[in-house]
Amino acid sequence: MSCLVSFSGLSVVVTEKGERAMAGLSVREKEGCRRLLEGLEISELFSVAETVTNRLINVYSREEAIDAILVYSKDATELLKRRKVNRDAIFKYLAAEKLAVPPSTEKSQLIQYAINHWAGPKVHKASTPEKKVEEEKPNGEPIDFKLLGEKFCEWFYFLLNSQNPFFGQVKGEWGPQHFWENATLRFAYKAAEQATEEHKGAQMASLRLLALTRDERLIFSHNSDSGEIKCVSSPHGLVVVAVAGTIHRDGACLGIFEQIFGLVRCPIGKNWKIKYVDLKVLGQDSLNSGQKKCLPSVTYQTKELELYYSDSATS
Repeated sequence: MSCLVSFSGLSVVVTEKGERAMAGLSVREKEGCRRLLEGLEISELFSVAETVTNRLINVYSREEAIDAILVYSKDATELLKRRKVNRDAIFKYLAAEKLAVPPSTEKSQLIQYAINHWAGPKVHKASTPEKKVEEEKPNGEPIDFKLLGEKFCEWFYFLLNSQNPFFGQVKGEWGPQHFWENATLRFAYKAAEQATEEHKGAQMASLRLLALTRDERLIFSHNSDSGEIKCVSSPHGLVVVAVAGTIHRDGACLGIFEQIFGLVRCPIGKNWKIKYVDLKVLGQDSLNSGQKKCLPSVTYQTKELELYYSDSATS
């Protein structure tokens, strides 16, 4: 079963496997790597986290180390090839997954077993306590808003980052066509200075965001873990997506961000376009000692997100 998700002309096929269109760890790979990493000693986890993050992120616990490794690893194969991710840990993980692998199998072959396992058909698990929001399509097929939110974030940040001339990817077609004409962008940042901006209209909203990557050469690295992206459907027909991550320039981590989008589906063409954007940026110099211990995360609860744009939607 699959459904077609479109964002202003770009269509993405969403399958039950949760396949991703962009580079990085897939949802299944992150789930598997997390279980595998839990079998490592904490000193080994810290060492891998330091290598993967280039020592730009401080971690203080097993959970923080695993989160950092999953966020900053380029792909699953690269992660499993790390020296500290030893052969025995991979073998024990595969055994726990009920995969019959000869004990004498070399590490390179074990890695391929794991990659193939994550690429295979997904075994459906019992539903988690987290609320899953669904809406009926005209043809009766439900929309998985959580999956829609994940795909939107992949599409949006890849497209925005591609405007940075140093990103190393083909530049996508960024512009006001991805926004509603009455779109609103709220941008608050605290670094060397603190300020809040508000931009009205599709043209102004798209140009301000474009300036961040094209002119200021920023790269937005969002936390693509499915558990870290929150997506709900508001009572007024908006789909609200909340995501967090880190901001980089020339390989250096400059700070963290939290971003909330309000998406509305076009009645013609069925594309999703951006109506609201709230972007909050906190520079490294502004992070106090307590915040430095935390990875970027969404600070809003589901109920808060359901009502986030309610005033704007009814005005």
